[in-house]
Amino acid sequence: MHINSSNALEKLKNADSEFLNLFQHGSLKVEVYRPDGVDRQTPHEFDEVYVIISGNGEFLNGTDKVLFSAGDFLFVPAGVDHRFINFTEDFSTWVFFYGPKGGESSK
Repeated sequence: MHINSSNALEKLKNADSEFLNLFQHGSLKVEVYRPDGVDRQTPHEFDEVYVIISGNGEFLNGTDKVLFSAGDFLFVPAGVDHRFINFTEDFSTWVFFYGPKGGESSK
């Protein structure tokens, strides 16, 4: 399987949505996400990884806030409130969901 960011974003644009599921295998689900001005996410049932494709801004992950830019890796445990804020117009990211509902054990 091969997916590049340009093709993923083009498919997303044609889907008329802020996110698009591009691949699934077992518990792994891969999406591309590009919010339009405001990130309206709610906590997810699965552990989640973001790899930023383009843009920059701030990321709230529970009570932590970090700056992000293209190429960065962000992890969110299942059930944790999170969102992108103050992001640039060109912001887009890969989203990887995996593992069991409720997240994996950190042990």
